[in-house]
Amino acid sequence: MKIGLHDSEKEHFRHKTYPNYALMKISAYHKSLGDSVKWWSPLEKYDRVYSGKIFDFTPENPYLPPDAIKGGTGYDVKSALPQEIDDMYPDYSIYPECDYAIGFITRGCPNSCRWCVVPQKEGAIKPYREWRELVRSDSKKLVLMDNNILACRYGVDQLESMIDSGYAIDLNQGMDAGLVDDRIAEILSCLKWIRFIRFSCDTNAQIEAVRSTADRLLKYGVRPYRLFIYLLVTSDVDNAAYRVDQLKQLRGINIYAQPERNTRMGIIPNAEQREFAQKYVYSGCFRSETWEDYKKRRKIFDYK
Repeated sequence: MKIGLHDSEKEHFRHKTYPNYALMKISAYHKSLGDSVKWWSPLEKYDRVYSGKIFDFTPENPYLPPDAIKGGTGYDVKSALPQEIDDMYPDYSIYPECDYAIGFITRGCPNSCRWCVVPQKEGAIKPYREWRELVRSDSKKLVLMDNNILACRYGVDQLESMIDSGYAIDLNQGMDAGLVDDRIAEILSCLKWIRFIRFSCDTNAQIEAVRSTADRLLKYGVRPYRLFIYLLVTSDVDNAAYRVDQLKQLRGINIYAQPERNTRMGIIPNAEQREFAQKYVYSGCFRSETWEDYKKRRKIFDYK
């Protein structure tokens, strides 16, 4: 069979280099059957076409064949790979620019945050893989995509078993700082990180948890400049500004503001959210001035 693969994000976001995990597993599965696997082109004919889409706001290619198999949260929150495909080791050859391993140790999440589809898609948190099943023989880097790894004892135990393994890791979804006790802080401090240790601060209630975690980590030699905080920006931008003002008291901490977007719920970032995230936080202006001072300096009085 001739198989065509289509990565919606790779097609739409030309700079995108992050691989589609499901498509890599689909590629590995079909190659194990002796099938030919290529990136889809509208000018060629295929026996089967798979299209993966992560974000619901990524445009759908209108030229995909009507019988294309479409999967991923961007198409259907409930979509999932068949077990025989999900069990495959991913085919990294289709993303030659990727020099690290990716995967999950746990799946699901016990929380029910309004902005998150993970509980609906994956259910309650549960063990999924051992980290040794995920790594590559040609790389010492592993990027974990777990949504709430610290909420699962199995996940914490897996992290602990990576200490002194020689592998550098990244947890790219942002951990729950409220779950960090002394044992977890020590584990995190002993791990080798690709760059940052990532947490989330999406509500005011999480501010103190981030502060406490920063204090705990400092006891083990981890300074705030090694922390990276994902910060949700709803239409209440002043609330996000308050969280930034509180967090930046941890000198050197890194903040990444994410305007809330949920196409299915009709939530689209407005101009103020975009300005706050892209020009105030991302540019680093937040380090030297407040959001109000920024708006005065830029002579911004109305975003409507």
